[in-house]
Amino acid sequence: MCETMFGNTGKIAAAIADGMADGADVTLTNVVDAPAELPATVDLLVVGGPTHAFSMSRVGTRRTAAERGGAFTDVPGGIREWLEALPPPKTRMSFAGFDTRVDMPLLPGAASRAATKLARKHGFDVLDPASFLVEGYEGPLVEGQLELARDWGHGLTEQLAG
Repeated sequence: MCETMFGNTGKIAAAIADGMADGADVTLTNVVDAPAELPATVDLLVVGGPTHAFSMSRVGTRRTAAERGGAFTDVPGGIREWLEALPPPKTRMSFAGFDTRVDMPLLPGAASRAATKLARKHGFDVLDPASFLVEGYEGPLVEGQLELARDWGHGLTEQLAG
């Protein structure tokens, strides 16, 4: 499941899903289409979003992104709101968070870390999060990030199988 304003996080999500597909049944969903409650058949929830202001996006940061050319579809609700409203899983379920962020050294905070912290509070078994890099606010993705995302997705299925 992902939130994407300029398409970069969506491309990463698709690459992660591709990497997972050889070892798992995968459904890729945009946050605006995500269910209010997760089916008990889900073993691993992978959630990603862009890093805005060193964390998960908010209505104001999504509005600013839309004004800069991003998609307006995600403005009302992103992964922050979805995760906050999500009831705790009824069965044991793992969580892996990822984000896209500007390729600048020493930037504090990441959407994936904030999402992972929230998932832990909800009772998920959390796996290490991952960040994927974009050039500038709108992107594009830094070269090689799609391959890294595929590898990370493949590694997630290996962790679950192991």
